[in-house]
Amino acid sequence: MFKRLIEAFVRKSKNKDFRFDVALSSSVLAAFLCTKIAGLIRSLKFYHIGRRGKFLFLGRKVCFFNKKNIVLGNNVNLGDFVKLSAMGQGGLELGENVSIGSFSQIVISTSFNNIGQSIKIEDNVGIGEFSYIGGGGGVLIGRDTIVGQYFSMHPENHVYADKSELIRLQGVTRKGIKIGRNCWLGSKVTILDGVSIGDGCVVAAGSVVISSFGDNAVIGGVPAKVLR
Repeated sequence: MFKRLIEAFVRKSKNKDFRFDVALSSSVLAAFLCTKIAGLIRSLKFYHIGRRGKFLFLGRKVCFFNKKNIVLGNNVNLGDFVKLSAMGQGGLELGENVSIGSFSQIVISTSFNNIGQSIKIEDNVGIGEFSYIGGGGGVLIGRDTIVGQYFSMHPENHVYADKSELIRLQGVTRKGIKIGRNCWLGSKVTILDGVSIGDGCVVAAGSVVISSFGDNAVIGGVPAKVLR
């Protein structure tokens, strides 16, 4: 009965075909449920976030900056030591059923003299541990996309043309990054500014993506190119 109740909840909220593995013991499931309850309790002190849906689950030591600029959908899961920083011209928005792995950072901007644009992550997106997503030039990740560990996105580039001036003082250029829907981005993928990736794409682990690709491409390499 216990398993069936949880299955029914997951099917209604996230995956209509979900079913527990028959080998999963009730004790393991109970331990997992305890962690979820603890995460739900931790979220109670963050009702002053700009806008949040139902069932926010927080790991240990989750950090928010500029909370009024953050929008969270229903059933958002943030792992241990996740940081959301929403200092930008636009907001930081996580859709429904979004999961961010432990030790990840979602940061629109770190520059107080040139704040960034925005970050939007659509519904049913899962991002692995130790990831970093910047939002200087704006970021959009489409719904139903899955992302491996150590992923990074950098929607800005430093200007370095003037050899007589320090690079850190020459400013940045920003174009933004867009990832389509239903993509699979492997672990340790890096995506640089100006890139657009179409729907249904697969990006091989360890790739560095510096140019754009259309729908349903399998890409990989450094720099990434179409594999098929």
